[in-house]
Amino acid sequence: MKKLNKTELKEFLDEKATFYEQPKFIETDPVQIPHLFTEKKDIEISGFLTATISWGNRKSILNNAHRLMNLLGNSPHDFIMSHTENDLQSLEGFVHRTFNHIDLSYFITALHYLYTKFDDMESFFKQFASENTLQNAIHEFKKEFFSLPHQSRTEKHISDPHKNSAAKRINMFLRWMIRDAKAGVDLGVWNKLSSSQLSCPLDVHSGNVARKLGLLKRKQNDGKALLQLDTKLRTLDPMDPVKYDYALFGLGVFEKF
Repeated sequence: MKKLNKTELKEFLDEKATFYEQPKFIETDPVQIPHLFTEKKDIEISGFLTATISWGNRKSILNNAHRLMNLLGNSPHDFIMSHTENDLQSLEGFVHRTFNHIDLSYFITALHYLYTKFDDMESFFKQFASENTLQNAIHEFKKEFFSLPHQSRTEKHISDPHKNSAAKRINMFLRWMIRDAKAGVDLGVWNKLSSSQLSCPLDVHSGNVARKLGLLKRKQNDGKALLQLDTKLRTLDPMDPVKYDYALFGLGVFEKF
């Protein structure tokens, strides 16, 4: 397609974002898992665990996320806060790619620690949030999350922006929790943080489309690329830059743009 000026680009992406941010988007997306719940803590725990395993084949992600919720008795917060050692043993056999029951058991233990120390996950992110970004809050979250004894293998399942990671999965989780729920896709259960602080969940699909549209020049999908993309998207909509994730992802996955 021809090179678009800023006005044309905004109009094009606004239209695509509106087109894809519809309830039908949920049918094939991992965001359907936190939509199973109504209580805030169930929503954020199910969303966090689902986002953690959201890489690879989408059908496999959905199957394993539903299986994981079943293992937690479809009551994730209650399981986190009242589980026993025997309950943790019941998780043996769970695996999604490189995320196995050892990792899952630690995640359950660490979440229990966090919910004992803080009111909820939102409270933790709020205290480390910056005016226009949550990337430092993600870094601090990872430090706190892995402050208990654990196997080093488990750390790879949460990315660190301070190590130049785009942290796609946790940025996606934050989008689910913070963005307004009015379109019926994101859940908007966190109200102490703003959409203006969010970063795009940068992956191969959104990255490739962003490059074709001139929004991104860096070849790698890393932390520096995310900052570059964030900066561009904020010029199009400073209050809700990650609405364009729907446009970039939809163009890449569904339209093979």
